[in-house]
Amino acid sequence: MPPLFIVALGALGAAALVKVIAAESRRVNDTLKRQQAADAGELKTIPLERDPKTGDYRPRQG
Repeated sequence: MPPLFIVALGALGAAALVKVIAAESRRVNDTLKRQQAADAGELKTIPLERDPKTGDYRPRQG
Protein backbone atom coordinates (compact mmCIF):
# COMPACT_ATOMS: atom_id res chain seq x y z
CA MET A 1 0.00 0.00 0.00
CA PRO A 2 2.71 2.61 0.75
CA PRO A 3 4.25 2.40 -2.77
CA LEU A 4 0.81 3.08 -4.26
CA PHE A 5 0.41 6.06 -1.94
CA ILE A 6 3.81 7.44 -2.98
CA VAL A 7 3.01 7.02 -6.69
CA ALA A 8 -0.38 8.74 -6.25
CA LEU A 9 1.24 11.58 -4.34
CA GLY A 10 3.86 11.96 -7.06
CA ALA A 11 1.17 12.03 -9.77
CA LEU A 12 -0.76 14.73 -7.90
CA GLY A 13 2.41 16.76 -7.49
CA ALA A 14 3.26 16.41 -11.18
CA ALA A 15 -0.26 17.47 -12.19
CA ALA A 16 -0.05 20.52 -9.93
CA LEU A 17 3.34 21.44 -11.37
CA VAL A 18 2.04 21.16 -14.94
CA LYS A 19 -0.91 23.40 -14.04
CA VAL A 20 1.36 26.06 -12.51
CA ILE A 21 3.74 25.98 -15.49
CA ALA A 22 0.85 26.27 -17.97
CA ALA A 23 -0.63 29.26 -16.12
CA GLU A 24 2.74 31.00 -16.01
CA SER A 25 3.30 30.33 -19.70
CA ARG A 26 -0.09 31.84 -20.54
CA ARG A 27 0.67 34.89 -18.41
CA VAL A 28 4.03 35.48 -20.07
CA ASN A 29 2.58 35.01 -23.57
CA ASP A 30 -0.22 37.49 -22.85
CA THR A 31 2.32 40.03 -21.64
CA LEU A 32 4.44 39.54 -24.76
CA LYS A 33 1.41 39.89 -27.06
CA ARG A 34 0.39 43.15 -25.36
CA GLN A 35 3.95 44.47 -25.68
CA GLN A 36 4.13 43.51 -29.36
CA ALA A 37 0.79 45.21 -30.04
CA ALA A 38 2.02 48.37 -28.32
CA ASP A 39 5.30 48.32 -30.25
CA ALA A 40 3.60 47.73 -33.61
CA GLY A 41 2.65 51.39 -33.91
CA GLU A 42 6.12 52.61 -32.99
CA LEU A 43 8.09 50.47 -35.41
CA LYS A 44 10.42 52.49 -37.61
CA THR A 45 12.36 51.01 -40.47
CA ILE A 46 15.92 52.10 -41.03
CA PRO A 47 17.02 52.05 -44.66
CA LEU A 48 20.25 50.15 -45.19
CA GLU A 49 22.77 50.34 -47.97
CA ARG A 50 25.57 47.98 -48.82
CA ASP A 51 29.16 49.09 -48.31
CA PRO A 52 30.92 48.18 -51.57
CA LYS A 53 34.30 47.68 -49.86
CA THR A 54 33.29 45.32 -47.09
CA GLY A 55 29.92 44.03 -48.29
CA ASP A 56 28.33 44.85 -44.94
CA TYR A 57 24.98 46.58 -44.69
CA ARG A 58 24.93 49.84 -42.75
CA PRO A 59 22.34 52.54 -42.06
CA ARG A 60 21.99 54.93 -44.97
CA GLN A 61 23.74 58.25 -44.37
CA GLY A 62 21.72 61.37 -45.07
